[in-house]
Amino acid sequence: MDRLDETACSRIDEALSTWRQGDFVLGEDRTLFRLDVDTPLTAAAKEAASEGVDTAEERVRGLVLVSHSCDIVRPTRERPFVQVCPLVEVEPSIGNQVERGRRPNRAFIPGTAEHHLVADLDRVMTLEKAVVARWEKSGGLRGDNEERRFRLALMRNRGRAAFPDDFVMFSKRLTSRLSKKHDVDSAEGRALRALREIRVRVEPSWESSNIRLVFWFIRDEDTENFEGRTWDSYVERWLELIPPQGRFAEVDGLIQTLDDISGREFVESDPLDLDHLSTRDQ
Repeated sequence: MDRLDETACSRIDEALSTWRQGDFVLGEDRTLFRLDVDTPLTAAAKEAASEGVDTAEERVRGLVLVSHSCDIVRPTRERPFVQVCPLVEVEPSIGNQVERGRRPNRAFIPGTAEHHLVADLDRVMTLEKAVVARWEKSGGLRGDNEERRFRLALMRNRGRAAFPDDFVMFSKRLTSRLSKKHDVDSAEGRALRALREIRVRVEPSWESSNIRLVFWFIRDEDTENFEGRTWDSYVERWLELIPPQGRFAEVDGLIQTLDDISGREFVESDPLDLDHLSTRDQ
């Protein structure tokens, strides 16, 4: 690498020295997601197709860095690229679900919440660090807890379980009710919003012809009861929607805190997200 390149890399490294995963940039000109005009699926692609162009790019409200912080600040000579996702505007009710970790194709960023923007994890773009070095940074995450939640959102997007189709159909009444009631101003809706997450564990395995399902409704430690009612009364109502059927011979549900379940039980279970359940026949 010649001296000019060394000098340029040093400038880029200095500009990115304070950038971290979750930092973002706003602006209508921050775009650049290529669209297919031959088989257009979005409004922007359809508009481009009607104008007779071969390719098109869609403008977005902003971009957020999703590369690991260590890779962002690593010398440009070693790691010249970073990855970004677009920021998209969502309705407040959807934003609340994203914040609670119920929408694995989205990630909540506290720094963009006032703009009703979340990260669209379905779209990832690789950029040279030289491009990012020219941006005006805005901080997206504040402190260890927010950083940890953002990392978990990224992990869940790529690592969430692919549930079998028969389980998807079996649990549809439950998941439909959870989705429908989650944002309603009712006792049940408030109870759902108060849960930390819902996880499902299968015994002995998804391949078995005789399965026991355990649904864990995980609450915070300080909500032993909710609005004067026991959590068990809610769990019983939800389990009535999924009585044993077919190879799902036994179905149990428990209200738990994170302290109630072991590390093994946690890693051997999967989160029940609101938008992860789909079948090929739907």
